[in-house]
Amino acid sequence: MKKIFVLPAILIMSIGGVAQKWAKEYVHVNEIACGLALVEKDGKHGYVNKDGKLVIPLIYDEGMNFVDGKAGIMIGNKWGFIDSTGTEIVKIQYTEVYSYNDGMAAVSKGDSWGFIDEKGNLVIGMNYTNARCFSSGLAPVCNAKMQWGYIDKNGKTVLAFQYGYADRFREGTAKVMKGGKWMFIDPTGKVVKEGEEN
Repeated sequence: MKKIFVLPAILIMSIGGVAQKWAKEYVHVNEIACGLALVEKDGKHGYVNKDGKLVIPLIYDEGMNFVDGKAGIMIGNKWGFIDSTGTEIVKIQYTEVYSYNDGMAAVSKGDSWGFIDEKGNLVIGMNYTNARCFSSGLAPVCNAKMQWGYIDKNGKTVLAFQYGYADRFREGTAKVMKGGKWMFIDPTGKVVKEGEEN
């Protein structure tokens, strides 16, 4: 589900300012990440290198860009992760996934969310109703009362469950909603700006 924005093949990928003719073979071509670009053809997804050579076959129903050498891939409505050689490193078993960040990935089974490490081990249990990526050592998670808070990599609550919504930290701040108002907080929970735009 957590699909990265893809470009229509009409907006053919440009590398070094030179349009790549091979991109016309595909319905979608993502930007290159970790040396590979996600492509789609005939409803299947795979990965090509900068020269357009198919490195990972078109066998997936969905795919995500590579981050830190790993990409989320889907077969039959279940997600897992592969490395840049196409080797499955996390078994295809999850309902949804987010890309790895800070060495961990948010994953769900049904309505329950938790976090796995780079080897696919569940390191923070499926204790949440929603979650986002780790960033700056913190991840936003949602409890059964539909309140968002932030946990650290040990699963300890760092910022209390008090928000109507919470996003991951980007450049030192995170967008949250509290009391029906949007604001930006720092990693200590201090409000640094009010409003939707940062």
